[in-house]
Amino acid sequence: MKNGKTDFQGWLLGEILLAGLLGASLALFLTHPVLQTQYDLPSMRLVLQTTMCLAGMLVAVLAAVRFSVEGHRVDLLLASGFFITSLSAGVFAIGPQLGGQDVHPAEGWTALLGAMLGTSLIAAAPLVRGRSKYRDWAIANAVAAAGMVLFVAWALLRAAGSSLPSLNVVDAVSKPFYLTGTLALQAFIALVAVIGWAERFRRRGDDLAQWLALGFTLMLFAALQLVFQPVLASRYVSQGDFLRTLAYALILVGAWRAIRFAEFGRAVAEERARVARDIHDGLAQYLFAVTTHASMIEAGAPLEEALPKLKLAAVLAQQEARFAILALSAAGGTAPFDAALRRYVEILTADGSLEVELDVDHLIRLAPDEQIEIFRIVQEGLANVRKHANATQAEVTIGQRPFGERYVTITDNGEGFDGDEAAAGQGLKNMRARAESIEGGFSLNTVPGRGTALEVVLRTS
Repeated sequence: MKNGKTDFQGWLLGEILLAGLLGASLALFLTHPVLQTQYDLPSMRLVLQTTMCLAGMLVAVLAAVRFSVEGHRVDLLLASGFFITSLSAGVFAIGPQLGGQDVHPAEGWTALLGAMLGTSLIAAAPLVRGRSKYRDWAIANAVAAAGMVLFVAWALLRAAGSSLPSLNVVDAVSKPFYLTGTLALQAFIALVAVIGWAERFRRRGDDLAQWLALGFTLMLFAALQLVFQPVLASRYVSQGDFLRTLAYALILVGAWRAIRFAEFGRAVAEERARVARDIHDGLAQYLFAVTTHASMIEAGAPLEEALPKLKLAAVLAQQEARFAILALSAAGGTAPFDAALRRYVEILTADGSLEVELDVDHLIRLAPDEQIEIFRIVQEGLANVRKHANATQAEVTIGQRPFGERYVTITDNGEGFDGDEAAAGQGLKNMRARAESIEGGFSLNTVPGRGTALEVVLRTS
């Protein structure tokens, strides 16, 4: 909790500095109107709009993926909000320009209303809690409903015809009050989003929340600039457009990080379930054996027969408990990858029957999903060496070759075996499946009487 509080305080300081810098810039532009520059660059404007639209769609897709993994309502609103914002911009603002037409007032107002509706959903997202019971079509239904609302609004605005005021304003004085009010409302929604996501980051330490708060801080000042900007024509580029583009870039980075963490979280949950099965199949059986031999002694069995068996079962149970604790620690991400491996090797070799040399390249970079799968591959490989190979030495190498190829090798000086006959072994199947789950290649070389060598070549980083 202390680290989370420190993280929030550091983020808050950066947020205050950013807001101060943007506020000073806005004040400078307001007091010196000559600095308010607008560039008549329709192609650049279209490129920026398209970039923001595509970035918003990517954020929506990433949020939708996290929703499918975790089912949190916050991701449902987040994905729906960005889908609606990007959809309205693409259909009503970008589409007509790509068709070689001007953006008419009906389309301009509909795009603005769509942006406000989408931003409202995003601003409301950090306020909701819990998981949704209906994941399959939730986002599609929300987007479809919002699309229908926008289509009806567009039809009504289109029916208004020439009486509908234009969004193209040539100076701040001629800007109608209702347009200024609409843009001010848009800025207020962005402010609510900043506060909501900042509070979520403070309360829950959600990594995505801090990126969203930063992104909407930029959008807030871009919206404030629109309130005072004299020109809103679709062919002009202003400072606010660059602020919004930067905001989408920040949010996209945060969304990408969030989905990576979600996938890793799912891998951790699956790994913990597997460790639980291992405890049931291993530790529980040894504890049952301890209880059985203790009961035999209690019933009067000869000590010279039952006591050695009881001691052996207790030692094996203790070793299995250590393995289980280590595996849970690694699955939870509480220990560095190489440190967890070294601890495992220390426990495995504590009785002196097997010597293991572990070599991990300190320059190698492993993704979270690679770390957990490689740990389990090494664990299973060394367990096979200890149980079946009758080896005295083994070597584990995790490194990279020239041109960046990353690899994991496990070799031993044991008896080896006939690879064709043992190809269906469950341990080899598990290691091969784990390698495939991280897009790695798996190969095995073994000859009876000459040891075994297996290699996993990792995906291109």
